Amino acid sequence: MNNNIKNIVILGGGESGYGSAVLAKTKGYNTFLSDAGTLSDRYRTLLQEESIDFEEGGHTEERILAADLVVKSPGIPEKAPIVKLLRERNIPIVSEIEFARPFSKGRTICITGSNGKTTTTTLTHKILADAGLDVAVGGNIGRSYALTVARNDKEWYVLELSSFQLDGCYDFRADVGVLMNITPDHLDRYGYIFQNYVDSKMRLIRNQSPADHFIYSADDKVILAEVEKLQPASLLHPFGKCNIENNVATVELGGRRVEIELERLHIKGLHNAYNAMAATLAALAAGVAEEDILRSLYSFEGVEHRLEYICEIDGVVWINDSKATNVDSVWYALESMQRPTVWIAGGTDKGNDYEPLMDFVGKKVKALVCMGVNNSKLMDNFNGIVPVYNTHSLDEAVEVCRQVAQSGDTVLLSPACASFDLFRNYEERGRLFKERVVALKK
Repeated sequence: MNNNIKNIVILGGGESGYGSAVLAKTKGYNTFLSDAGTLSDRYRTLLQEESIDFEEGGHTEERILAADLVVKSPGIPEKAPIVKLLRERNIPIVSEIEFARPFSKGRTICITGSNGKTTTTTLTHKILADAGLDVAVGGNIGRSYALTVARNDKEWYVLELSSFQLDGCYDFRADVGVLMNITPDHLDRYGYIFQNYVDSKMRLIRNQSPADHFIYSADDKVILAEVEKLQPASLLHPFGKCNIENNVATVELGGRRVEIELERLHIKGLHNAYNAMAATLAALAAGVAEEDILRSLYSFEGVEHRLEYICEIDGVVWINDSKATNVDSVWYALESMQRPTVWIAGGTDKGNDYEPLMDFVGKKVKALVCMGVNNSKLMDNFNGIVPVYNTHSLDEAVEVCRQVAQSGDTVLLSPACASFDLFRNYEERGRLFKERVVALKK
């Protein structure tokens, strides 16, 4: 960290902002946190307990523009007026990940991708933790990376990194980088230019050395083109369908080999085979024994809101896939469906192209139940392919599903869209969906 830095401003008072503020104060910087909105009671109390100076409900420009360094929470876009002002003044803006790295002794396994990163991150952390490594999970899930570095620095970190977090990384280096896939997502944040989003994801391998590892999908044409173009310095470990034969996925790293019997995984579908292979390669890079890896793989139950089984009611299986906020994620969800499916979709569209779903919808979907404030795009795309129902609330959508689904069917909430039209986030959407479904049993 630059020795000339004295005043650090944190923009945003969520988990990332709070953790960054604690780390900055712990390291002796003059620390000020500013949030344009209203802080949650939890973070307000925590900041007060830490005696961290903060404001909410707006930004005091004079104090923010006096910063030597700004740590910006990933949810704040570049178009925010305060960010534009900072850019005009050439005040450095970094992400929490970039800020925290110099203060940690730990090595990092950094996982990104349009889909699969949460499952792969959670699974990789489980494998390392089960094997007894000193490890924490963080980044886009769990406790913030910065807070763990400040409180109880670890030997290993498994970090889920979004494109927004990577955008604020410059000198950060991933010891092990894992890139699951790159498909159109968040295009509204990237000027509706796909290459801008691709460039963001490829920041993962920025600064990697020949001793570092880069694990990536060999089935993703976008990634392959970028690897060919960028020529990463790191050790390359591709994985894909070519690793799967007779329902066994085999991966190797450094002369060590793991054979994964896919039928023994609790998490099903081709996408979860990819997640398991990526996590296995990451664990091998961290030195975990082959038998320990398999033990953790076969006991892993999955993550909440990602193809999460809720219950079966009158022969109808209900599944919560609220985390599927883009088309590619829904593609994998529909690919794994083995029964006629009543599909619930809708929300805040992020520039979606639904063409990749057409084949699966025609073959596997019994009906589409649109759930959102404005469902016109979904309806225009799928009318005439399957029956389409227009609903504008969770209760209405569930009731239509109850009427349409019959014994032997599956009801799948896999929205393909962000949740912000009707819910605070995808977690709230998934939680309320589960509560509403469980209530049907009573």
